[in-house]
Amino acid sequence: MPDNEKKMIQQANLPYFTTIDQTSISSDLDAILQANRTGINRLLEDGLDYSWDNLIVPLEEMDDNLSKFWSPIRHLKSVADNELLRKAYNECLQKITEYYTDLMQDERLFHAYEKIRNSAEYDDLGHARQKVIDDNLREFRLSGVGLDQSQKTEYKNIVQALTKAESRFEENVLDATQSWSKNITDQALLQGLPDSVIQLAKKNADDREVDGWVITLDFPSYYPVMQYADNAQLRHEVYEAYVTRASSFGSGNHEFDNSKHMSEIMELRKQKARLLGFSNYAEYSLARKMAKTPAEVLSFLDELRSHSVSVARGEYSDLEDFAKEHYQHHKLEPWDVAYFSEKLKHHKFDFTQEDVRPYFPVDSVLKGLFTIVKKLYGLEIQNMPDIDVWHPDVSFYAISDSDGNQRGGFYLDLFARKSKRGGAWMDECIIRKNLSGKLQQPVAYLCCNFSPPVNDKPSLLTHDEVTTLFHEFGHGLHHMLTLVDFPPVAGINGVPWDAVELPSQFMENWCWERESLDLIGRHYETGDPLPEGLFDKMLKAKNFQSAMQMVRQLEFSTFDFRLHFEDSDYSSESIQHLLDDVRRETAVIIPPEYNRFQNSFTHIFSGGYAAGYYSYKWAEVLSADAFSKFEENGIFDHDTGRQFLTTILEQGGSRDAYELFVEFRGRDPSIIPLLRHAGIETQPQNH
Repeated sequence: MPDNEKKMIQQANLPYFTTIDQTSISSDLDAILQANRTGINRLLEDGLDYSWDNLIVPLEEMDDNLSKFWSPIRHLKSVADNELLRKAYNECLQKITEYYTDLMQDERLFHAYEKIRNSAEYDDLGHARQKVIDDNLREFRLSGVGLDQSQKTEYKNIVQALTKAESRFEENVLDATQSWSKNITDQALLQGLPDSVIQLAKKNADDREVDGWVITLDFPSYYPVMQYADNAQLRHEVYEAYVTRASSFGSGNHEFDNSKHMSEIMELRKQKARLLGFSNYAEYSLARKMAKTPAEVLSFLDELRSHSVSVARGEYSDLEDFAKEHYQHHKLEPWDVAYFSEKLKHHKFDFTQEDVRPYFPVDSVLKGLFTIVKKLYGLEIQNMPDIDVWHPDVSFYAISDSDGNQRGGFYLDLFARKSKRGGAWMDECIIRKNLSGKLQQPVAYLCCNFSPPVNDKPSLLTHDEVTTLFHEFGHGLHHMLTLVDFPPVAGINGVPWDAVELPSQFMENWCWERESLDLIGRHYETGDPLPEGLFDKMLKAKNFQSAMQMVRQLEFSTFDFRLHFEDSDYSSESIQHLLDDVRRETAVIIPPEYNRFQNSFTHIFSGGYAAGYYSYKWAEVLSADAFSKFEENGIFDHDTGRQFLTTILEQGGSRDAYELFVEFRGRDPSIIPLLRHAGIETQPQNH
């Protein structure tokens, strides 16, 4: 690779996280917004014969300038939260919300876009630029450009209040999660926990300068307690703390109760949708998605439910029988389910996640992941050690294609820590852009919450965590490998929300193939690959309780969609009643009355999944079907990999998602591969 190619992504083109002055964020933003407003007014006052080059290009340059300023601030809020940053972030969030609301309600700008859409130039722009224009016209309408002035003011007030409430919801979940911990001084309470979990608990105690061990509600600490702790009282206590986070129940800090914020968020969303002429927020949400009507979504969820619920009930019955027969445990409580499931899995398959953890040291997994994407797409991934980052655990990598052209880069932040929100995610740092002849490479943030290295032992991942990493990397590839030069449709931008999970869920499949696992899994001490016997056990256990997992996702999806579709007063009681109703129809595990899962459901109350959580299952149908082509041709088949790269990953949001899938697969999507992968395709339907 020529040196000039290697240097395309340099620190000068990336954020300087360690030099961000958190005291000046707000004033710096003011200057950018004022410059943008002045520039936009100048464009519109000139009365130009509007074209792509004299209107849309300068607008996109301004937007990109704002995005590159705001992206690292937004990101730091997720990975290194503190009081000063939180205050600046929320202040700026209101300003940015107001700016974009004003922009998308500007009738002068809307009519300028319309003129380009109706001009002879439009026909010659090509599908990517045409989609930029068409998508923007849709966004103008969905932002209230057609409302009268009093309605526009009402809309703006709704959006401002909604932004504030959603941000507060997410902060409460983080604060509630981190406000609870349990200091254990009696080692007998830790019986059953794997050594890696005990070491993490010891590290938590050392970090807090207390004796013994500390259990927290961070997932690498919480979930192993549910799976392995022999002490039922400990499981109960930790379970109750987890499922009552950000609520008025349980022993946690009730000042973080999200009940009123949920009600406010739902009421504001309903008002927003109705002001724009929609019957409900679900209809508003679907205006940007592959699914076109609420009936289509509900029918889709119903079809999956018809295949899954009876199978899931059978799986749960097996679990109850096992607990009674082998442990004389006659009533399964919710905090018992994961524990006895692990026991049953070990009984049936002689396998647990802990068995494979020594074979997945994080460095080996990354090396294998990078080798897999090289085999699939001809990509080279290289660590760049001198890039400024926000924490010592963070690394930066550049990614190049088979011709030696650098395509982008990504920050990798893998470990759980204080002031970092939970879960795993990919976010945009910089979006690909080539509007004026100068190429800007895309850069991604890839974040997880794995257990960090402890003492001299490397971070060892469970197979589930390996799958999570592959999932987020799939999102990252979608963002970084785009060849679309126009930011609104580059990478994941412009991709319908119910299709955006396709590349991420697609990547998970390589975590289950022997040929790829040989590249990923190497014992952290011996370097040996995953033994054949252990691989066979893992494979046989793959679909263990898969129907129970399916109905759990259907429970979340149905609750979310019905919540945004059905009319309600949105009191916390009404929200609970709806969730109870969904559970009666779908769930096999009915939680105790104090369970307030919804109070920490950030995906729909503060993330992008409102009336869209079904997207995980919708896209899983697409991803399983896409992977079935590799199953037919070979999981590292060069031609199939190349076709997926050029048809899906490189196209971004520049073309219709359904058309792109059909172009890759050669037919409409089928639900059968998903059911086959879950091991439930042969079950009869129960309508």
